[in-house]
Parts: sequence; C-alpha cells; structure tokens
Amino acid sequence: MSGKMMVAGALAVMFCGTSVFATSNSEQEIIDRYLKKTTTKHTHKISWISAGFTVNRINQDNPYNGFANYTSGHFSNTDIPWLGQAKAFGLEGGLILGRKFAWSLGGEYWLKLGTNQTGSFNYFPPGGTPVIVTNLISQVQVWGIFSSIQYYVYNPPTSTGLINKLAVRIGGSLGYYQASWDLFSEYQNLNLTDSSSTGINTTFKGSAPAFSVHCGVDYPLSFMDMAIGANVGYIYLNFTNVAWYNQSDEEVVATYDGTAGGRVDLDLSGFCGKVELKRFFTF
Repeated sequence: MSGKMMVAGALAVMFCGTSVFATSNSEQEIIDRYLKKTTTKHTHKISWISAGFTVNRINQDNPYNGFANYTSGHFSNTDIPWLGQAKAFGLEGGLILGRKFAWSLGGEYWLKLGTNQTGSFNYFPPGGTPVIVTNLISQVQVWGIFSSIQYYVYNPPTSTGLINKLAVRIGGSLGYYQASWDLFSEYQNLNLTDSSSTGINTTFKGSAPAFSVHCGVDYPLSFMDMAIGANVGYIYLNFTNVAWYNQSDEEVVATYDGTAGGRVDLDLSGFCGKVELKRFFTF
C-alpha cells in the first residue's frame, strides 16, 4: 500500500511541475509579445528642420522685361532694368517616410525685385501729358508656402537620425505664392472694363501655384549633428492675374504696350540654386 502511495505522490509532483513549467512558459510568451509590440510601437521617427537661402535665375524672355523695355522708351533720362536674379530666405521642416522617402513643408520670402530710383525723370506717357517722376519705383515682392517629396538615391539618414556621409536625393515640390507689385503713381495703367487709362495707381497683386523639380546633396558637419544641403533645380512660377480693383470693382492692369493683349504677367520661372543648414533629429 505504501508503494502505491509513493507512485501516486511521484505522479502528482510530476504533474504539478509540468503545470508550473507550462504556466511559466505561457507567462513568458505573453511578456515577450508585449515587449515586442511596445518596441515596435515606439520606433523612432526621423525628421529635420532647415534654414535656407535660394537664388533664382529668372528666364530673360518674360513679360515683365517686355514691359521694362516699353516703359523705358517713354523716359528721356533713365531706364527700368530687367528682372535677373531673385534671392529668397526660407524655413522648412520634414519627416522621413519609410527609409528613403521624405516629406517636408516650408515657406520662403523673396527679397524685393526691380528698381526704386529717386530723382527727376522725364516721363512721356503714351497719349498723355509729359510729367516729372521723382520716385521711379517698379518693385515686386513675393512670398509663399510649399510642400515637397524627396527620394534619397544614396545614403539616406540612419536610424539615429544622422547623416554620416554624403547623401544624394531627388525631389519635387508644389507651392502657392503671393506677389505684390508697386509701380510709380504716374504710370498709365489700363482699365479692362472701359479701356481707359489713368496715372493713379495702387499696388498690383496676384497669386499663383508653383511647381519645381530638383536634385541635391546633404553632407554632415562636425558640430551639433548638423548637415549642409545644396539643391539645383527649376521652378515654374507665373502670376497671370496681377491687377488691382477700383471703387467700382473694375479690374486695372499694367501692360507693356498699352493694350489688353499686352497685359503683364509676372513670370518668375527659372533655374534655381539653394543652400541650407539642416538639423536632423529623432522622436
């Protein structure tokens, strides 16, 4: 009888040990799964912020330059220069999507384009009375926002959010821009409603979408995990609705030949180069 009891006791101990071992394994599996999910959930995201300086080389064949030629012909002792280069400052913030794609959002402010001359300039408006212009101003101001998509062709940022060596990328952007154009008050504008003109002006304004493509590089600097970036590309930006409206809500425009067909578009498209200082980080 005592032998049977010993066998039963041994079986009971084995059963309990097996149960404890199975329970322990199940608990460990649950813990492992939780830790795995927690690790996946808290994967670091890579992002950056940057400050940049851009130089746009505006295409020389544009309506504003035609306007400058036409209007200069009505002055006896000065000229209105062409638009050449446009300089801009901007800020941008971005996020790495996946491993090689990046999305960013930014804005930029262009320095004033054109001329602002002080003196005594003899102006002979077409069909009007000659006048003396003392402040010959024709200045364009531009600002806007944009969103970009980039693809790192070579050496994307690491999982720590750093650029360890030269990185190469390509991309494109879509933006929305505003322009304002101040013209000397004696300029003979054109009222599109009744085809009349007057030497009274306010600021001409317009808005337009912008499209750009570019290629660029990022290179690490030796302090504060910073990197320097450089882009070259082309931007299409053409303001076709530049005008102001009088008290009767009539559209008043500038023209380069005095006719509605010669309405001046501010076509600021051209090749561009950009240098920026970047700071990559993770969160």
